[in-house]
Order: sequence, then C-alpha cells, then structure tokens
Amino acid sequence: MNAPEKLPASPDPHVMQTYGRLPFALSHGQGCWVWDTEGRKYLDGLGGIAVNTLGHAHPRLVPALQEQIGKLIHSSNYYHVPLQEQLAAKLCELSGLSKVFFCSTGLEANEAAIKIARKFGHDKGIERPEIVVYERAFHGRSIATLSATGNPKVQAGFGPLVEGFPRVPLNDVPAIEKLAATNPNIVAVFLEVIQGEGGINPATVDYLRAVRKLCDERGWLLMLDEVQCGLGRTGKWFAHQWAGIRPDVMPLAKGLGSGVPVGAVVCGPRAADVFGPGNHGTTFGGNPLAMRAGVETLRIMEEDGLLENAARVGGQLKEALQRELGGVAGVVEVRGQGLMLGIELARPCGELLGRAAQAGLLLSVTADKVIRLVPSLILSADEAAQMVAILVPLVKAFLAEKPQS
Repeated sequence: MNAPEKLPASPDPHVMQTYGRLPFALSHGQGCWVWDTEGRKYLDGLGGIAVNTLGHAHPRLVPALQEQIGKLIHSSNYYHVPLQEQLAAKLCELSGLSKVFFCSTGLEANEAAIKIARKFGHDKGIERPEIVVYERAFHGRSIATLSATGNPKVQAGFGPLVEGFPRVPLNDVPAIEKLAATNPNIVAVFLEVIQGEGGINPATVDYLRAVRKLCDERGWLLMLDEVQCGLGRTGKWFAHQWAGIRPDVMPLAKGLGSGVPVGAVVCGPRAADVFGPGNHGTTFGGNPLAMRAGVETLRIMEEDGLLENAARVGGQLKEALQRELGGVAGVVEVRGQGLMLGIELARPCGELLGRAAQAGLLLSVTADKVIRLVPSLILSADEAAQMVAILVPLVKAFLAEKPQS
C-alpha cells in the first residue's frame, strides 16, 4: 500500500470544500513521478489533468521560468508584451490560424469563444444568436460555459442557465442537419474534438469533416474546444488535425504552460477581427511569466519530439490495455488517442481513484465509469508498462467484486 487511508480530520479547515480530495498532499515531482509529504512515490498518470506537458521539474523549463521571474512576472495589457506576439505567432504557425487572445484558463478561453460567436451573430444582424453544443460536453463552470456543458449533475443548483445553446448528440450528422434546417439563429457549432470530462469520447473524422462543411455552407463559426485534447496530446499539435480541417475558433489551455496557467483563443480569418478594443479583456492573461512558459513549452516539445512520443507511447499503452482488459467481463471499451485514454467500465468506479493511489498510480475517474489517463507527454515506454502493471490488476480485482447496492 502506498497512499495513506486518510489524513487527519479537516486538514484544510479554511478552504471551501469544493473537491473530493484524496487523503494526502504532494510535495515535489521529477519527470513523471511525484512524492507526497510522507515520502511515498507515485507514477503520475494524471499530469495535473492534462496540464504538466513536460512533466515535473523539467531541467530546461525550470531555469527559463526562474530567469523570467527575476525579470518581470506581470505588467498589464496597457502595454505591449513582446512575449505575447512570440507565442501567438508560434500558435498561428502550428495551427494555420491568424490571431490569438490570451487569458489564463480553459474556462476563460471558452467564455471568450462564446462571446466571439455571439458578437459574430449580432454583427450579422441576428438578434438572439445561438450556438450548437453537445450532450456530455464540458466547457467550464462559469454560468455561460456551464450552460454550454452537457452534464445535468454539474448544472444542478445553478439555474436559470443561459439560453441559446441547442444541444445535439455527438457524431450524429442527421441531428445537426435537422437543427440547421429549423433554427435560423444558429451562428456557431461548439464541440470538443475529444470529450474529456464526458468520458473520453472522440468525435469521428467523418463527423468533424461533415460539421466543417455544414458551417461553411451556413456561414457559421466552427469552434473546437481543444483545452484538454490539444497541444500534442493525441500525436498532432491539435486533435482536429487528424481530420485535415481547420476551425474558426480554437480555445486552448491546460498543457500550454506546463503547469503555469495559460489560456488562449486562436482564431482564423472569419473570427480574428470580431473583437475590437473594449470588447474583451483580462488582468492576468498574457502576462510575461505565462507567455514565457508557453514559448518554452512549445520549443521543448519540438526539440524533444514529444508529439511523436505521445503517439508512440500512447499507442503502446492503449494496445497493452486493450490486450490485458479487452476480454474482461465488465470492461466496456478502451478508447482515446495518444496520451488521452479512457477505460470505460460497466459500473461506477470512483473508488479506483483511491485504490490506484494506494498502489502508487495517480489517475482520475470521469463520467462515473471511465478511468482517465492523461499523463505528461514525456512518458516513456517503460513507465507506460509500469502503469499497465499497476492498473490492470486493480481493474480486474474491482470487477471481480460484487457491486455495492
């Protein structure tokens, strides 16, 4: 056993109880490994929920950030921040898009995307613009992004929600075509290329191409939320690139700063100039420290071939999980791409979060029944094999137990 069974009662008496925390605290990390305050070691299969792109204490990222902290952490968007242009230019080069707005989180990036779509509609003379969203989607916890999210459980208690978000099932072309034929107020389609919190549910290549075509025909914006699945996680810079398409609006965050909060909205020509001065803004977004983290993260990813590593090691990990669990009763499916993988079980499995930690592996459970693995993109083949060696016996033992009533 690795993690303790429980911490002393009320370890954080002054912190709001908004999280169901495991009973330990992490102290430090190195690569894909972390240690808790009692010295116990864990293989990090969660990567801060797809955030720690370069792992922990990366030997080239840390000194770059230390240098930046010694120069300038934050200024203000009253002034030019040269690192903003440097990072924006790189994101535009990698995506084929045109302009970037910087913020600090995925929620903020998605909120900005919603505002862009609404103003895009108003500029076209549509008084009540609407945005197509998806069942099982997750875009954030502000009132607007919560309204776009497709999870009644997280929406409960926060009504009335924002109107203007007609919802369809993922990968159902007739459903969105029917909506297009009956709703003249639609201005955009907003979807995750791979739904993360919804259970690692990928949009198919054919569906993405069909929606791109529909948006072109209707004059809508295609807005692809790549907050969790983007930035190399699937083996390409952005997950939609597997379909050979480009979005009009692309929110990013999570892995962009390797743990330093960075959010971005990358826009193509149809959306790049929707915002003018005063239409949107941020205090912390685009600060020099965040921009340096983004610039260095992308540079190191290129230098170290981390897209290729994500594709190769992620493929090996998925194949091993499918081989070991594919025929096990109670395992529904192993799915995902690169280093964004989910193992769906036939019943809720939230308790595996704690059991895995006790065995020395950090992971998460999402959509009640899906074990999620989103480790750092530096994960080695040996570490992936260790992950399988820890996780597979836990899953088999859990499924062999009688379900709790």
